[in-house]
Amino acid sequence: MTTLIPKCMSTQHPDNAFVASYSSGGVLKGEGEIMEAVEVFSLGCDEQMWDSEGKEADNQVVQKLLTGHPNFFQRQRRLGTDCILTLRVPNPRIELEMRKSMVEALQSVPKAWDVAHEFYGDDIDAPIQEIILPFTTSAEELALVDAYYRTFIVGQERQPLRGSTTVQDWVGEFFPKRVRVIPLIEDLDHMTTCDVIVRDFLKTTDVPYQRVFLARSDPALNFGVVAAELMLKIGLARLDRLEDEVGIPLYPIIGAGAVPFRGHLSPLNVERAFREYPSAHTFTIQSAFKFDHPSEQVAAAISRIMARERTQAQPIDEERAQAIIAKTSAAYQAQVRALTPIIMEASTQIPKRRERKLHVGLFGYGRSLGGNGDDVTLPRAIGFAASLYSIGVPPELLGLAALDAEDMAFVREVYPSFDDDLAAALRYANESRIRELLGEPYVKIASGYAEERDRVHEGLTTAIWAGLRQSATVNVPHYIEEAAQLRRFLG
Repeated sequence: MTTLIPKCMSTQHPDNAFVASYSSGGVLKGEGEIMEAVEVFSLGCDEQMWDSEGKEADNQVVQKLLTGHPNFFQRQRRLGTDCILTLRVPNPRIELEMRKSMVEALQSVPKAWDVAHEFYGDDIDAPIQEIILPFTTSAEELALVDAYYRTFIVGQERQPLRGSTTVQDWVGEFFPKRVRVIPLIEDLDHMTTCDVIVRDFLKTTDVPYQRVFLARSDPALNFGVVAAELMLKIGLARLDRLEDEVGIPLYPIIGAGAVPFRGHLSPLNVERAFREYPSAHTFTIQSAFKFDHPSEQVAAAISRIMARERTQAQPIDEERAQAIIAKTSAAYQAQVRALTPIIMEASTQIPKRRERKLHVGLFGYGRSLGGNGDDVTLPRAIGFAASLYSIGVPPELLGLAALDAEDMAFVREVYPSFDDDLAAALRYANESRIRELLGEPYVKIASGYAEERDRVHEGLTTAIWAGLRQSATVNVPHYIEEAAQLRRFLG
């Protein structure tokens, strides 16, 4: 059996400004997502996340891939060996209305194996080998997924039906016998103690290695861009130390999007990801990466990621980082509360790129902030960033004025791309909106990065603002889309 530890995980995050050619009315779904998987494999990605969390998933995906594109998967990329599908399932602890979707997704794994076995013959690698569990907060949650699969998916083969006839006698043996479970860690407390979750989980399972998925979008949505970066650096450093302790490889996955607010990973700047996250093994290739740049650029960038080898994590002073996280996130959240009405108004005009459901998070489902009963509901991270960019207030700015010169020196030391990220974001700023909505301290910050301001984008944000606030006769969704295409990301 071949061991594939992928480096490029294509995902279904809907952050693209340009519409995929195989979308339906601008929205990618159904058969379009099958075409997307084939395309990204042909561009060099070795993994496609197949999302059952937050959207309707096609559990016949392996059958459709192999029967719909037999030459490709026979002659170019062997599914299970050269490239794999990885299922992202709902977390039953949190996503109560979707928890049966986890069962449905796990049930599809042996069927996918049967389809691949029929297609390739006897000697195959499973096309689905791993399961991503979002919102992971404990080892127990991971162990439950592992136990459910072994006990109720594979274990059912031993159950008697009538007389001496077992399930296996009737429908055949179930493969693979195990699936590996990948924690997706997204919140502050567990990101900065992710080593505890992983250490405890490894005590319950015997695996040759463990992948660990660290989010970047939701931490930014909940705490701001500086806090998100520092959280990630703490998590990566802790995983590095844990790897030495447990004696098996740990392979971090970084969930970065194209916009600086969500990780700033695009075909134009993959070196930024290598610099910021040297110990990461896998990077997400989200929709803006795939659809908002020429395919030659996309393939070349994927090739660079595939060729790169990870090194040790960057050390970080956790106590100092935690103090800055607390300071900047408090200021960020206060500003988000004040901006919520305009963010929600703008978000209704953001073009839809995929069919998605509301995401749970600190700002999702009207969750209370800071225990003060102040309910704040926001769009998902992509819609949030797209809304603020569309009015000329890049969300990277929020919370920065709370940091003094010593804080900023520390941030620049452990987050070396800080100034480049901020310059890239503020290229699309509208100073008038920043003055009106955030105040002079933020105008001062933005003015330090004013050399490359995109005046066409600035004009579009002025028109969007007029349409939103002054009821002017403006085609707001059209201008939002045009501005996004200039940036080469939606949000």
